[in-house]
Amino acid sequence: MKQLTVLFLILFAFTSCNYSQSKENNKSTEQKAFKNITKFDTTTKTIHIYVALCDNKYQGIVPVPAKIGNGQDLNSNLYWGCSFGIRTYFKKSKEWDLIKSQKLDSVRLERLVFKHKQKNYYLVADAYDGRYIKQCTKDFLKSSAGQTRDTININKTTIGISGNAKLISYIGHDGLMDFQLPDSYQNTDNIKRDVIILACYSKKYFAPHLRSANVNPLVWTTGLMCPEAYTIHDAITGYLKKENNSQIRTRAALAYSKYQKCSEGAAKNLLVTNW
Repeated sequence: MKQLTVLFLILFAFTSCNYSQSKENNKSTEQKAFKNITKFDTTTKTIHIYVALCDNKYQGIVPVPAKIGNGQDLNSNLYWGCSFGIRTYFKKSKEWDLIKSQKLDSVRLERLVFKHKQKNYYLVADAYDGRYIKQCTKDFLKSSAGQTRDTININKTTIGISGNAKLISYIGHDGLMDFQLPDSYQNTDNIKRDVIILACYSKKYFAPHLRSANVNPLVWTTGLMCPEAYTIHDAITGYLKKENNSQIRTRAALAYSKYQKCSEGAAKNLLVTNW
């Protein structure tokens, strides 16, 4: 009996040690994730797009063909490597130059950095493994509220990303239809950020989380939609021309109408602006 007691105490101590170490590792990982870096070249401006890769297996979507619905395959994914995916569409754009591509980690499979050909704007797009759609959604919301602010270095220039970006966007399945997150994301710095959310019923599901974030919704949706790149591409074109919300939304709707072959009226009913 005495031997069993000693063995139990040893096992308990070992388990407790592992638990404490695990908690510490998680804390360390979390601290790395929530950066608050505010020093960057303010003469530059940035657009940051968060893309949750389309994923038949890990997301509650109506299944698409297997090849384009593999959330771990960048090159064939509907929202990234396909003809109207972010990577392919922006690489072919006459308005943007791709200046950097890199893999970040096992969650963010690729980061692309584009530079506008005429204006001092950078566009950063992150492709999240489809199984981590929840993390992608959280990162977008935290950036929108200014809770996470970060920078990257491009050609000896430090540019602002995440909450340091002027325009922040989410592209992909509306995971908030499948999982729950804290009710709201409180703004931390009184800066109003512009957001575009291209996902099904994004106004209905994202609005409760962004009420306290002090954001300006340029474009979001009232129904089912396909969040391919032409919609945000043309919305950004208007944004860089300093058009108002209504004009930017119209550009987005016209692009959607053209490529989805639906009426302009239907596209305008789907893609809306403001609260």
